[in-house]
Amino acid sequence: MSEAGDAVARLVPLLLQGPAGKLETILQEREGASPGIVALVCHPHPLYGGTLNNKVTHRVAATLFERGAAVLRFNFRGVGKSEGTHDRGRGELQDTLALLDWLRRRHPGAEAWLAGFSFGSWVASRAAAAEPAVKRLLLVAPPVHTQTFEEMRTSPVPKLVIQGTADAVCRPENLERVFATWAGPKRLEHVEGASHFFDRKLHELAAAITRGLAAS
Repeated sequence: MSEAGDAVARLVPLLLQGPAGKLETILQEREGASPGIVALVCHPHPLYGGTLNNKVTHRVAATLFERGAAVLRFNFRGVGKSEGTHDRGRGELQDTLALLDWLRRRHPGAEAWLAGFSFGSWVASRAAAAEPAVKRLLLVAPPVHTQTFEEMRTSPVPKLVIQGTADAVCRPENLERVFATWAGPKRLEHVEGASHFFDRKLHELAAAITRGLAAS
């Protein structure tokens, strides 16, 4: 991706129209470049402090950007400057689909990816299952103990899942049991010693994402 490598990076805050009002977003792309990938990144649970500035969400976005993607992260409805109110995942799914459509229309020749952390991974998984244009799905610490992720049993989208081995919120043993039932192609990468929020393990998180994408 030499074109992307030579271009000037931009970080642009935008208020974009969503189903329940304006949504606060940050677009990271390269000036004048035509990216081969566009990626939308979903943050963790809004009722527990999750925002687009969450450190794991930020690191996921930065890692995908380094791979040449144009990346959009955003606040779900009711978070930060985003209008509307929390909708227990239903409206958040609609927010995600609306912004994915915006991103695809901005760069119509690019491959569309979806990513999410914790609650955001649940929303991203359902959006990927609903939108055939999504070509890759990245899930970090999916909360399989609170959500079924049933769409993953049949969705053919390639899945890369990142799990911390010391995650006391989304426990690795729960994920491994559910992951076995998901449709392929799929890959599971562990980050040794990482807690739910990957404290002091963000570099290892980025390495696991890079390794998983290269292998799948």
